[in-house]
Amino acid sequence: MEPILKNGERILVCLSSSPSNKKVIDAAVRMADAFHAELSAIYVKPPHYDSLPEADKLRLHSNIQLAEQHGAAIIMIAGDDVPVLIAEYAHISGTTKIVVARSGAKRQHFWSKASLTEQIILNAPDVDVYIIPDSSVEIRRQSQRLNLANQIHPTRKDFLITLLLLLAATGIGLLFTAFGFSEANIITVFILGVLIIAVFTVNPIHSIVSSLASVLLFNWFFIEPRFSFHTYETEYVVTFVIMLVSSLITGTLANKLKDNVRRSSREAFRAKVLFDTNQLLQKAVCTDDVLRITAQQIKTLLNRDVVIFPIGKSGNSGNSTDLNTAPFYIRTSGQDDNETEIAKWAFHNQTVAGAHTEKFESAKSLYYPISINGYCYGVIAIYLNGERLEAFEYSVFSSIIGECALALEGLRNAAEKEQAAMAVRNEQLRSNLLRSISHDIRTPLTSISGNASNLMTHYEHLDEATLKQIFSDIYDDAEWMINLVENLLSISRIENGQMDLHLSLEVVNDVVEEALRHVDKNAAMHHIIVQSSSDVLIAKMDARLITQVLINLVNNAIKNTQIGSEITIRSEQAGSFIHVCVEDNGPGIPNDMKPHIFEMFYTGQNVVSDSRRGIGLGLALCKSIVEAHGGTITLTDNVPAGCCFSFSLPAGEVTINE
Repeated sequence: MEPILKNGERILVCLSSSPSNKKVIDAAVRMADAFHAELSAIYVKPPHYDSLPEADKLRLHSNIQLAEQHGAAIIMIAGDDVPVLIAEYAHISGTTKIVVARSGAKRQHFWSKASLTEQIILNAPDVDVYIIPDSSVEIRRQSQRLNLANQIHPTRKDFLITLLLLLAATGIGLLFTAFGFSEANIITVFILGVLIIAVFTVNPIHSIVSSLASVLLFNWFFIEPRFSFHTYETEYVVTFVIMLVSSLITGTLANKLKDNVRRSSREAFRAKVLFDTNQLLQKAVCTDDVLRITAQQIKTLLNRDVVIFPIGKSGNSGNSTDLNTAPFYIRTSGQDDNETEIAKWAFHNQTVAGAHTEKFESAKSLYYPISINGYCYGVIAIYLNGERLEAFEYSVFSSIIGECALALEGLRNAAEKEQAAMAVRNEQLRSNLLRSISHDIRTPLTSISGNASNLMTHYEHLDEATLKQIFSDIYDDAEWMINLVENLLSISRIENGQMDLHLSLEVVNDVVEEALRHVDKNAAMHHIIVQSSSDVLIAKMDARLITQVLINLVNNAIKNTQIGSEITIRSEQAGSFIHVCVEDNGPGIPNDMKPHIFEMFYTGQNVVSDSRRGIGLGLALCKSIVEAHGGTITLTDNVPAGCCFSFSLPAGEVTINE
């Protein structure tokens, strides 16, 4: 019968440096596939990790990479109570199944410690524990022997500290004897000396040696008969034993505390680097910022050279062959001769390569792909030069790369959303343009078609006045359509960046007069006034485009004000700019329309007397032309009535050569 698949299954596999741990990982991967569960892998870093053999560290690193390649989330925890830490993490993370190796170690006595698997079962009774056979007992015993050999290796500095503190404790004891202090006080001094030795020396063996030496010194200097290792009182044997045990316990606790402080400091530093990386990447606004922050944080964490090969600009997929030939780097030392080749291999295969891996294992650097969801954003190379990253360092390093990939993914998604939004806006603009043109161009075309039909059918029967009116109407309608097409072409060129400005020094009044020659024929029904300062105003402009701006502004005033209104064109210089204002005394523009008046296709609610409404390009075109000249255009109220459109142009100076 098929097992019922459960929702929310979480499987936790325990990592180790054992050669058979790969079998455990494979079993957990198959189980995760069968149950459609989330897979995590945990490694508890022991206090003696630094003294593990290099072969064990290499196997551990390989096992972590194997779990990572199968999609497992890697969790690194430091501590000496392995089963309790595994069980606690299982409870916190909601793990439903634990996959662990079973060793051949058996309890020798009823008071001896239970095996790792038994302790996990006892500490996590509500979690299913799957035990995979593993024969790594001898490897662990060998590791413990090597660890002890490394710990008892003395150093000159520790030897001098131990000797001086023992001499100091003996001297203080002699002073206490001279002043009549009891032997208990002297014992306390020696125990304090052992504690200080344990704190200030590196290897735990010095606290053991100092404990034994303290007992011998106390017997030699302070127990009758003095200056011998004999004693007249048998109870001093118990005193010596208690003193030795107290010294050993004190030294052991001090060394454990010191190791915990050292580990906590390193882990706090690495956690801070990871936290800072997350905070900095959240503030990054572009790909270059993300890569620069990532390189700097990895350099801070590992103190090693960092090289980042980002995806090239033409790389549109994770399989692109394009890697940037100008990588980001923080490099002070050498590099691999085939660095680019290894980086490309890691990029295409999205697999770690280089030093201490199966591919390009002779390389000096480790090449790690920055990939997420099947998309690769580049490769990070860490210069190792034969050294290895410890498991905890590798875990934090992988997390930083994961944060980098997430940040790049966010920027990519934001760019794609922006492109999609821009495409939607452009499509909406095109739709509005077609709708507006089809609506507004129908009226003049209908008029032209109707007048042409009358001329063809009744030309002989029409008097001269009627013919002139028909010809005038056809001309006006054609001119309106020409202006519409001209505005469309101009706005299209500016939006596409194809508008070439032919700048020259022009007299502002001349440009104004030229514009007034081409304004709407209804200008005769209004009073147009030109005001200018007594000085000749010269501006740096493209005369053809600024003429079009003035035509649009004046025509806008003509069409939207009552017959007989005043339209004033005023120009003056203020600093390095020439300001031109077109104002009228018409009804003005409502406040709710002012924020949109320069938007493309915005026409407001005004109805033109000739039944033609603009498609909202005139003022948008004016804004684009003025800003292309480096100026600004604004709308203000003309007190007491009407409105004022003013724009600025860079002032020019004429140099007269005598």
